[in-house]
Amino acid sequence: MRRRHALRAGISVEQIRTRLHTGALLVEYPGVYRVGHRAPSLESSYLAAVWACGDRTLLAGGAAGYLLELLKGPPPRPEVLAPTKRRIDGIITRRYRVLHRNDRMTYRSIPVTSPARTLVDLAPQLGITELARACHEAGIRHGTTPAQVEEVLARRPNSPGAGKLRAVISGDAHVLLSKLEEGFIALLMDAKLPLPETNRRTGAHRVDCRWAEHRLTVELDSFRYHNSRQSWERDRARERDARARGDEFRRYTWMDVFEEPRPTVSDLRALLGNPI
Repeated sequence: MRRRHALRAGISVEQIRTRLHTGALLVEYPGVYRVGHRAPSLESSYLAAVWACGDRTLLAGGAAGYLLELLKGPPPRPEVLAPTKRRIDGIITRRYRVLHRNDRMTYRSIPVTSPARTLVDLAPQLGITELARACHEAGIRHGTTPAQVEEVLARRPNSPGAGKLRAVISGDAHVLLSKLEEGFIALLMDAKLPLPETNRRTGAHRVDCRWAEHRLTVELDSFRYHNSRQSWERDRARERDARARGDEFRRYTWMDVFEEPRPTVSDLRALLGNPI
């Protein structure tokens, strides 16, 4: 709760002091209070940091990446973008002069930088694989496209990490994004089969694996990323695109790669035996 929210709700200054004294209100930051308990959620802690830094402030950086589920690991400390210079203990603060409307959103009731803007801000801090995974999560969870990221980069041409981020969204950075992809590549290597390009944009979609010279596209279907109507529709679109460009198309699952790999290897040997 903000102090001004309490006053607007009819709670007097004296009542605020009394509740602070009794512990009914707990100070999180100057002018920002927690109500009724000492165990705030991550979302409430991030929202308190945004409130503490004033109107038009957004959660940003690593904290935004974590809230948007682009990053894994322990939650980063609160980080915000504010329109005025701020210095508050416990909060990483950065100032912005102008912020495009497409760079802001509200997620879980918290003002936060958009996924595309968050990726641009994170690019200098992340290694290539971690950045690629963040881009992948942004696409899966929020429908973020390379065009949206390029739109942010066009407004921030001197952004550190821009080259690295462009390599990721264009597919020029050859990375593996999951245990299933790692296992599939290991299976190919053990079988001495040619390796594909991975996670590269081909036509309208990014594909998991493609052998251009063999006209073969492979999608690796993990339950995590393929268990919704949206992902099912996207998978069908990828398959249509592959067949439209003249590719053979295959889907392999965790079982095909890790539990029963022999039929998978036999299928791939037949498909990759002779380049077209």
